[in-house]
Amino acid sequence: MRKILFFSLLITLSSYCLNAQEHESPYIRPTDPLVKANLDEWQDLKFGIFMHWGTYSQWGIVESWSLCPEDEGWTQRRGEYSSDYFTYKKAYENLQTTFNPVDFNPDKWANAAKEAGFKYVVFTFKHHDGFCMFDTKQTDYKITSPKDPFHTNPKANAGLEVAKAFRDKGFKVGAYFSKPDWKCPDYWWSYFPPKDRNVNYDPAKYPQRWNAFKDFTYKQIEEILTGYGKIDILWLDGGWVRPLKTVDKNVDWQRGIVYDQDIDMARIAAMGRKNQPGLIVVDRSVGTEFENYRTPEQQIPDKPLDYPWETCMTMGYSWSYVPGDTYKSVWTIVHNLVDIVAKGGNYLLNIGPSPLGDYDPVAYDRLKGIGEWMKVNGNAIYATRPVAPYKEGNICYTKTKADVVNAIYLAAENENTMPETIVIKGITPKKKADITLLGAKGELKWKTKNGATTIEIPSKLRENPPCKHAWTFQISEVQ
Repeated sequence: MRKILFFSLLITLSSYCLNAQEHESPYIRPTDPLVKANLDEWQDLKFGIFMHWGTYSQWGIVESWSLCPEDEGWTQRRGEYSSDYFTYKKAYENLQTTFNPVDFNPDKWANAAKEAGFKYVVFTFKHHDGFCMFDTKQTDYKITSPKDPFHTNPKANAGLEVAKAFRDKGFKVGAYFSKPDWKCPDYWWSYFPPKDRNVNYDPAKYPQRWNAFKDFTYKQIEEILTGYGKIDILWLDGGWVRPLKTVDKNVDWQRGIVYDQDIDMARIAAMGRKNQPGLIVVDRSVGTEFENYRTPEQQIPDKPLDYPWETCMTMGYSWSYVPGDTYKSVWTIVHNLVDIVAKGGNYLLNIGPSPLGDYDPVAYDRLKGIGEWMKVNGNAIYATRPVAPYKEGNICYTKTKADVVNAIYLAAENENTMPETIVIKGITPKKKADITLLGAKGELKWKTKNGATTIEIPSKLRENPPCKHAWTFQISEVQ
């Protein structure tokens, strides 16, 4: 029952997160040519790996949110300290003294991710709880502090090591950073008890304290963007830290924002692009010129969006590590990827490392299966763009830059034998077009009648498909 309850709460959290990203503000396209070029390159990559990791992994709980004094499913405290908030907060923060991920090996992660077909990484440098997975000079609440037993490890500066390992494998590198910081005394001032996720004092009434928090945030981001090599994406979370004028009271979670929490994104972005020319800034859910792409969370849009976007989604139920978590199947992950790419988006798939610093063996198994599919079908995913009708039934469409159209047949979960024929209606091949199956040799026979194209599958291919889960038919020319 506890496990069922836990997963129910995680589903509730997913619903919250989904709603948390809703906003109707128009997308503002960047004008900086270097940002535009980086964004175009990022859109070609399609598949990224995300990692939520911190001291909370030791308790196997939701990342940060149990510190938030809101009566929501995902914020509920559990365990021996849960009856008193301040006792719990002290025990949570004391996890720093026992966090010792001795199995941490970012090269292993990077190798597995590359084999799986990922092209970029977003690593959590700091989540809402304020614990820093990098060697910041602004606070002692960090993995490299003498309070943390891992600080003597040569790879204690986790953010630096992850960025380097993935960059060396050819990945674009993104830094996740939480704008709110529930440990920083200039955000949650100890003079007042925290009331909810927001700043617990009026910044207009105490401008000196708020300016100190702005400088603290600026300096931490500056550290990441000057001391950690090439950073391609600054992925900012905590959308309630925003100018009050941007709050949309029609969005449920924004109704609790009563103070102007302007962090001065113009200053941060200018600094970022001075040090990292072409930096993509993702000030998610705020809807200003500093949200270079948008991030629907735990959902896939019903139709293509007319701006750059990325679905961020968990491989398991939880963003953070949970012992015995239930991971999505390779079949589900492949189908999600195809659906997202057909609609013009990128897929950022999250794995939460364990307290010892490694992925669950099940996650590695999923990565292996994804890689097997991507090795056959990568040409239908990378550097493609959406093409109408995008998706019809169980067939999704993508288009290469050479105008080759991919019709990707999404097999049923236990469909291991290909059908005798595949019928497509949304795309009409030209009379002399070639149709081939990725992973197989030779051209396939086909004919078009009354707007429907029937592709014949030879018996040898039907019984021995080139891969599992989904099959790609490439059409050289379409009308």
